[in-house]
Amino acid sequence: MKLYHGSLQIVSHPIILQPNRQLDYGNGFYTTTSEKQAKDWLRRKLNEKAGNGYVNVYEWDEESSAGLQILRFETPSEDWLDFVMNNRTIIGYQHPYDIVYGPVANDRVYAAFALYEQHFIDKAGLIKELRTYKLIDQLLFHTERSLSSLTFIEAKEVR
Repeated sequence: MKLYHGSLQIVSHPIILQPNRQLDYGNGFYTTTSEKQAKDWLRRKLNEKAGNGYVNVYEWDEESSAGLQILRFETPSEDWLDFVMNNRTIIGYQHPYDIVYGPVANDRVYAAFALYEQHFIDKAGLIKELRTYKLIDQLLFHTERSLSSLTFIEAKEVR
């Protein structure tokens, strides 16, 4: 499976990063199967800083991930919502998964999450709303062990 990661630099050797904010699936190395999503994220970063960036391209061999703890969310669900909310709201929250796959909470999704967090809609209403969106995926490599199943292919420069 081909995966993409937008960055201000070439990332030929991914590492597990400790973010400065709470992220959907916790700390680690985030990728997506959408090259457009990686470019869009990168372009937002480039608007904040002058210069070039890169869409790093990887091959993920799922078969080499045998023995790793993989959590999959194919669509928004109560379990997905609980998992994302735990990662976003509980300081120091830890989960046991090496790899997490599921929908990305983009700007539109964050707006819907805000309605849920402020109790304007309930969990069922939020999930119903999110299932009407065309959501992009994200694949988080959460542990050093999981990164060994990822092979760097190339970096495409983006201006």
